[in-house]
Amino acid sequence: MDWPVHAKIDGPIVMIGFGSVGRGTLPLIERHFTFDKSRFVVVDPDDSARKIPDNHGVRFIHKAVTRDNYRALLTQLLTAGGGAGFCVNLSVDTSSLDIMRLCREIGASYIDTVVEPWPGFYYDKAIGPDARTNYALRATVRAEKAKNPGGTTAVSCCGANPGMVSWFVKQALVNLAKDMNLADFREPKATDRDGWARLSRDLGVKGIHIAERDTQRARNPKKMGAFVNTWSVEGFLSEGMQPAELGWGTHEKWMPANAGTLGATKEAIYLLQPGANTRVRSWCPTPGPQYGFLVTHNEAISISDYLTVREGDNVGYRPTCHYAYHPSNDAVLSLHELFGRAGIMQDEHHILDENEIADGIDELGVLLYGHAKNAYWYGSQLSVDETRRIASYQNATGLQVSSAVLAGMVWALENPNAGIVEADEMDYRRCLDVQRPYLGPVKGYYTDWTPLTDRPGFFPEDLDREDPWQFRNVLVR
Repeated sequence: MDWPVHAKIDGPIVMIGFGSVGRGTLPLIERHFTFDKSRFVVVDPDDSARKIPDNHGVRFIHKAVTRDNYRALLTQLLTAGGGAGFCVNLSVDTSSLDIMRLCREIGASYIDTVVEPWPGFYYDKAIGPDARTNYALRATVRAEKAKNPGGTTAVSCCGANPGMVSWFVKQALVNLAKDMNLADFREPKATDRDGWARLSRDLGVKGIHIAERDTQRARNPKKMGAFVNTWSVEGFLSEGMQPAELGWGTHEKWMPANAGTLGATKEAIYLLQPGANTRVRSWCPTPGPQYGFLVTHNEAISISDYLTVREGDNVGYRPTCHYAYHPSNDAVLSLHELFGRAGIMQDEHHILDENEIADGIDELGVLLYGHAKNAYWYGSQLSVDETRRIASYQNATGLQVSSAVLAGMVWALENPNAGIVEADEMDYRRCLDVQRPYLGPVKGYYTDWTPLTDRPGFFPEDLDREDPWQFRNVLVR
């Protein structure tokens, strides 16, 4: 394929973190940008994969970015040689907010895939569970945006999810409007937040699942005492141990007994249990009905917030939104082992690379439900076989993330003074245009399935049979 060069980066490129996503993003940067390779540097405390940047002629610094050294280290790297630098933060245990602030101070573009804190946050028993939510982490970035509007572009939370799925939501809303022949439909402009919210309301969308099924199978089975995953084990464990969390819709009539509310208008709730041990009923095209884990993610809060219709100080409409994740079978077994050990993490962590996977796809999309057509899934069905053909150093899961980072970088360079933005606030069409060649089949599917479908009825259940799409019916209790 004749890959397009999307933009020129005229300053240094600093990639923080070189895990599975970093390894996959590096060759995409080489393929799609013009830049001075002598000013591309990777910084990571783990040098186990340094042969990749070495083979690509990219400088590698074997060092951790810490609270004590980040300002001096990154300022030097991002300003060396002049031009506008670009910081690609794909690390764990570094403060996204602090690094973002620094980059904007020195005029360097910035992108990350998660609002990451300094070490200790996820497992700090001294703070309450509400303080360990993604709602709380996102609030720090939104406060910074409000305090310092405009300025150099910093893209917050732009991977597959959060990130790409926010673009899928907008495309799904457009598809629904056309299929339902919505009266006087006109697609809102990219920046028309209220227009998108009203469109979701007018379509009757009660909620959105970020519905994912990873069917990638390892050639060799998982051994006891190892946590096996298709992407960052540390990242998955961190978010999985946070409280289960979701954007809370205005249609909901019931709340779990162990729930706490977040925000002045109860725009989100969290449960007093870890997300990776909380199951929900959902649907994806390949398996059909499935259990997913209600793992907290930034997009559960940002999408629900973005699609809120505000009427003065009141909320007229807001959809429920949450992740419903069925990871690879090895990852499910790893979680079962982890929680069986009372949450004690396995000593060995292993990410399946593209050569260890026999077959499978990562089916990642958005399930918009509760409208007149019941439910509509729209998303990517990327196989590991296609991934091997078109990209290096990654499996299907990784490519969905790294290609979203690519799209976010392109958008940031084309909009250099947009300030701090989330994926919901970006031009979804432009971002998907950049990313689509890496997503495999991108399709939409309607289904008549609801959380009440085919319940066996052997035991009494506390259900809302009048409204199938109540969270009361979705949550596995």
